[in-house]
Amino acid sequence: MNLSIVIPLLNEEESLKELHDWIVRVMQTNHFSYEILFIDDGSTDSSWNIIKELSEQDSNVKGIRFLRNFGKSQALHAGFAAAKGEVIITMDADLQDNPEEIPELYAMIKNEGFDLVSGWKKKRYDSLIAKNLPSKLFNWAAGKTSGVKLHDFNCGLKAYNKAVVKNIEVSGEMHRYIPVLAKNAGYSNIGEKVVQHQARKYGNTKFGMSRFINGFLDLITIWFVSKFGKRPMHLFGAFGVLMFVIGFGFAAYLGIDKVFINKTGRLITDRPQFYIALTAMLMGSQLFLAGFIGEIIIRSRKNESRYNISEKLDQSTQKEE
Repeated sequence: MNLSIVIPLLNEEESLKELHDWIVRVMQTNHFSYEILFIDDGSTDSSWNIIKELSEQDSNVKGIRFLRNFGKSQALHAGFAAAKGEVIITMDADLQDNPEEIPELYAMIKNEGFDLVSGWKKKRYDSLIAKNLPSKLFNWAAGKTSGVKLHDFNCGLKAYNKAVVKNIEVSGEMHRYIPVLAKNAGYSNIGEKVVQHQARKYGNTKFGMSRFINGFLDLITIWFVSKFGKRPMHLFGAFGVLMFVIGFGFAAYLGIDKVFINKTGRLITDRPQFYIALTAMLMGSQLFLAGFIGEIIIRSRKNESRYNISEKLDQSTQKEE
């Protein structure tokens, strides 16, 4: 199979049929073998019923429905796990991503050898203050922190080599940083393509300003995880030992001073150095234990389910059975 098109969605009933027909036209024109995976992230409208209808009419359409809203990252994770194509395309369901871009994205993966190609919505139709300016700041910070040079980290239209999506784990709200996750996993050949951005045709955006705050917090998390995620003792242990040595040094100084130099002076507990020593040694011990516990957790943890699936649609498998 050439392509798996993974489409996470939440309450997009108006656009699904139009998006499906548009994708099918592009696939047939370019003679691709393909599947369309709709991931219903707990929609409360008739989105799932429409997906079921499309699946009955078109065996290339498959669906996964969550019991409730788990988030876009979990939807992508489920889609990646189910995808069978050599190249995986992700796109949003609101018709703001143009399916006509898919053939070029596919060619960049198959012919030019990219591991991942991210879309760049150079000309946007979003609000300048609500989305454009925060997006520019967010993308600048993400690029500086991660070392991945992209103009639009959060563009939903991306193409992946199958090996990439099968070897990265998208959890929490890390869908914004999939290129960073791919780089950390060793897939460094990451490209970018200017793509057409279209004004939203139906409904309203599902994301508010809070996503940028969450995005910056996630950026800090992914920076830490990429640097020390597999060796927390290197950070916490190093700082812990340093703090403990500083505290022990103050304590030794106070002890030597009291025993040999200032025998009749004030009590050790009356001197500020005593509290500096005590605080430093306590903090050092706690930091060291945090690193030690982190190492134990990393070595003992198992993969955990982050979503619960209510229903799955796969007409091609049913026919084979």
